Amino acid sequence: MSTLAEAAITEEILALKKERNAVILAHHYQESEIQEIADAIGDSLELARKAKELDCDVIAFCGVWFMAETAKILNPTRTVVVPDQDAGCSLVDSCPVEMVRAFKRKYPDHAVVSYINTSADVKAESDIICTSRNAVQVVNSIPADQPILFLPDINLGNYVKKQSGRQNMRIWQGACIVHATFAARKLTEARNAHPDAFVVAHPECPSEVLQQAGYIGSTSALIDFCVKSGHRQFIVMTESGVQHSLRKFAPEKEFWFVANENCNCSECPFMKKNSLEKLRDCLNTLTPRVEMPAEMMDRARLPIERMLALK
Repeated sequence: MSTLAEAAITEEILALKKERNAVILAHHYQESEIQEIADAIGDSLELARKAKELDCDVIAFCGVWFMAETAKILNPTRTVVVPDQDAGCSLVDSCPVEMVRAFKRKYPDHAVVSYINTSADVKAESDIICTSRNAVQVVNSIPADQPILFLPDINLGNYVKKQSGRQNMRIWQGACIVHATFAARKLTEARNAHPDAFVVAHPECPSEVLQQAGYIGSTSALIDFCVKSGHRQFIVMTESGVQHSLRKFAPEKEFWFVANENCNCSECPFMKKNSLEKLRDCLNTLTPRVEMPAEMMDRARLPIERMLALK
């Protein structure tokens, strides 16, 4: 798209945003042009908190579908729209609600801790939600003798189990198609190519990758660390959309991203389904719109609010 065309669509979006009394929320993995016009940019926890604080009629959520569901659950009277309804998530797909219900029937004594990367109906079956930023804190908030089912990310679950020392913790076998396919050998190659670079990694990465990282944290935590750190060079083991914020807030530093095994890139194909044109169109038509039964939203809101209540 030409610069002039992009500028024209941006003007349309801003006009529609004013007309609709809308706010635009964007995840760090969105394209740079979307992040530039967003009212708030963040990771899952930050955007969940922001969604609850908003004073607007319409929320345009630029991320993936489960994130927009969370915004709707926390803002049931507001209209929530997304640029592309097909912006899904491999973690959500790995954890169908029927399987969760079957587990609960078989193991009714387990507390269900669900990563925010789950569908609304799975959240409704959960006791508490977590994000990559607060997952250890959430697990530690549960009595030590209480068995836990942690779902759906196996790598995050293994990381949390190690950090918490929790032994009575079953872990679902789901994985992120971006983080789970980062190979330790490629990280080793990158470290050899950039020997002065400090390695930061998202906890959805495999344990072999995390073992090489000097810092492990959520998307926003990684950005904050890199911006504030005294290191000048970084190898960043997460989705490459974070480079927008990294280069904006730390232009004097250097960042390298390691390609994963799936696409020889470090991009989430679901996150990249959104575009300026689709954002304009969803604000214009107020579709695709996130709608769920009130009873499900009520049940899903409780475990989310339990998470948000943790300090």
